[in-house]
Amino acid sequence: MNYIFRIKIFQILFLCFQLFYIAGSAQKIVSVIPEPLSVEIHKKELSLSKAEVSINNASLQEMKKIFEIEFSELFSIDFSKKNNNTLIKLKLINTISNKEGYVLKITKKAIIIEASSQHGIFNGIQTLKQLLFKAQKNKNGAYILANCKIIDEPRFGWRGFMLDESRHFFGKEKVKRLLDLMALHKLNKFHWHLTDEPGWRIEIKKYPKLTSIGGVGNYSNPNAKSKFYSQDEIKEIVAYAAKRFIEVIPEIDMPGHASAAVLAYPEHSGGGTENHPNFTFNPGKESTYQFLTDVLTEVSALFSSSYIHIGGDEVHYGNQNWATDVSVKKLMKDNHLKDLKDVEKYFVNRIHDSITKLGKTLIGWDEVIHSNIDNNKSLVMWWRHDKRELLDELLEADYSVVLCPRIPMYFDFVQHDSLKNGRRWGKNFGTLEDVYNFPDQLSINFNNAKIKGIQANLWTERYESENSIDFALWPRVTALSEAGWVDVKSKDFKNFKERLKEMYPIYNNYGLYYFDIFNPTDKKEPVGAGKSKWQLNHINKQ
Repeated sequence: MNYIFRIKIFQILFLCFQLFYIAGSAQKIVSVIPEPLSVEIHKKELSLSKAEVSINNASLQEMKKIFEIEFSELFSIDFSKKNNNTLIKLKLINTISNKEGYVLKITKKAIIIEASSQHGIFNGIQTLKQLLFKAQKNKNGAYILANCKIIDEPRFGWRGFMLDESRHFFGKEKVKRLLDLMALHKLNKFHWHLTDEPGWRIEIKKYPKLTSIGGVGNYSNPNAKSKFYSQDEIKEIVAYAAKRFIEVIPEIDMPGHASAAVLAYPEHSGGGTENHPNFTFNPGKESTYQFLTDVLTEVSALFSSSYIHIGGDEVHYGNQNWATDVSVKKLMKDNHLKDLKDVEKYFVNRIHDSITKLGKTLIGWDEVIHSNIDNNKSLVMWWRHDKRELLDELLEADYSVVLCPRIPMYFDFVQHDSLKNGRRWGKNFGTLEDVYNFPDQLSINFNNAKIKGIQANLWTERYESENSIDFALWPRVTALSEAGWVDVKSKDFKNFKERLKEMYPIYNNYGLYYFDIFNPTDKKEPVGAGKSKWQLNHINKQ
């Protein structure tokens, strides 16, 4: 009896070991970032070298075409019609509630991706792409994929990244590669900071001096030739992003951070300070509102996004001249505005009306909350991590909110204590683990529908080369993708780091000059942009 009991105990322990091993193997065999909601591993494997794609809905025809081209180029999959093809089925079904969710099934003979929308199908394709990047090949050169079923959907609907190209300009090819990598990581919002003090980077046909004068120079070189995106290039990039289910959101800064614009059209200047010359638009002139409405009308036509970001931040850095400006004083008298805060509020609400009439939704940084704009027709980005009370105030006032606080979501802060080129907030910065664990450090109710999601931002004062922005972004963007996708109950930073190791060959494939979190001294840190010569030059131009 004792012997039989020992045998039973051994069998139970052996079964537990098998289950533990299978669970561990599932994570290893299906190594994907962001981590899927659930993974089942079954017996047998799929050998993939030749394939045929089928669709069950004509709306997937373009996706089928792109799929075949991309997988042929990346993995040399043969899509010519031959015998023994693996059938890859892209199927739209109505039983998956989340529009970005999908089910990926890999059997012995087929690969099936099911979703209720094209976006969901696309997300399933990105998971398959990652699996192929990491797959082993057999002696015949075919990829070996685990027989599995993956069920997946995102935690947040807004999973964004912002690139500042006013301070330093990087060009459409770099932006396209960034969009490719965002898509691979299932990020879906590209916030494009196109105007600010150092440079205006978008063509406005009614006001050509915005680029011929306002586009000259950058943060570290005031004499750099004018660089900007033509309207055709904007359309090209917006279309490129749309094929990857990424919404491109333009930011046109106002009423502050307007120096490049008013350098080109000084009649709209509201003045500034010695360090921020001609920092603002003039809120007292009707001509300013007409000028900005004209600009926003052209911007609106170029971007399919339902949003236009106006900035609206840090106006106090350069609005002191408003107090003595004749037109502003008249505005205050005529509209019973008691102080400059009221003037700012008046300006934001006028622009809000213009954007609403264009059929768009205004986005602003968290300062715009004090302008009391319509909470049903606006979205606010909470960025001041040291002003947590503002987040609470935004949610109490029922504003839609995207969470992107400086710490840890500004990627111009260093990501490791050994790095020199980047910002710090005292002893704080933005480590990989801090990004991964965001936003759950905030201890708020994430079931609140007004919390739309999260975003990371890269301001480029310190970054003028492609290598330097790569080094600042990666691998934190990978952590961002999982932070936005995976529910807090499933987060495991140790497990994430194991999967991150397998992303490095993908980084190499895309030519990224990334920071190696496992070997911090492995790559030389790119030289920073240095101290700005822009402000002195800008002052001399006035």
